[in-house]
Amino acid sequence: MNKLKKTTKTFEEIKHIDKEGNEYWCARELMMALKYSKWSNFESVIKKAKSACMLSNNNIDDHFADVGKTIKMPKGASKLINDYKLSRYACYLIAQNGDSRKEVVALAQTYFAVQTRKQELSELEYSVLSEDEKRFYNRNLTKKGNYSLNHAAKNAGVKNFDKFHNSGYKGLYNGETADDIARRKGLRYREDILDNMGSEELIANLFRISQTEQKLKRENIKTESNANTTHYEVGKEVRNTIKRLGGTMPEDLPTPEKSLKELEKDNIIRKKLPMQSNSV
Repeated sequence: MNKLKKTTKTFEEIKHIDKEGNEYWCARELMMALKYSKWSNFESVIKKAKSACMLSNNNIDDHFADVGKTIKMPKGASKLINDYKLSRYACYLIAQNGDSRKEVVALAQTYFAVQTRKQELSELEYSVLSEDEKRFYNRNLTKKGNYSLNHAAKNAGVKNFDKFHNSGYKGLYNGETADDIARRKGLRYREDILDNMGSEELIANLFRISQTEQKLKRENIKTESNANTTHYEVGKEVRNTIKRLGGTMPEDLPTPEKSLKELEKDNIIRKKLPMQSNSV
């Protein structure tokens, strides 16, 4: 096994997947993989990476989530230490700002640069995808979008996330909740409705998700009630836009014969898409 393959294996081994299906790395684990012995030195690299993130007009909180963890100390004591939940892009920026004299850092720069690019598609590349490939691509974006939206909603004071998300669905689907949509589609209990949408329907939901997140942040909305109202209003506005343009209402769009999970089991689509890797 050459050094790049070995390094790639290491970074894949310390990758985590959250309940939303998004990939992330823990800064403390990445520090060890990059052979930094002191947290203070590695945190200096993180600060440089966060500055680069901000200068690229990206939201730092979306890529460097502050998390703390408790570690056990001698004699039964415990200690709270700082840590970060890092996106792939954050890892890329850390590698770029790390000590390139370290061979493993130089290899990490290559790994995260390549992997980050694999998750991007140009307009031309998207146009030649099949419908199911477009479904996988847009479903991946909705997972990432919902992760960011949940973060913004939490900052706005949302505690009941089911009610919050249903507010958006009600606006977009003329009063239908997630359960109503699932019943109309004939889905099994707790089957993911987004996994059972075509690319056009997913794009409408992606627009709802992204515009709600931006509105919550832009207007500094701070109560759960106002956040729910905002989500409903954005969903309704997306619906009205589709109507004005003469498009098909989302509830009238056909449900694909197979869910994305069924296609994954068939191993037909995922292996053909370079940007799909069970990531966000």
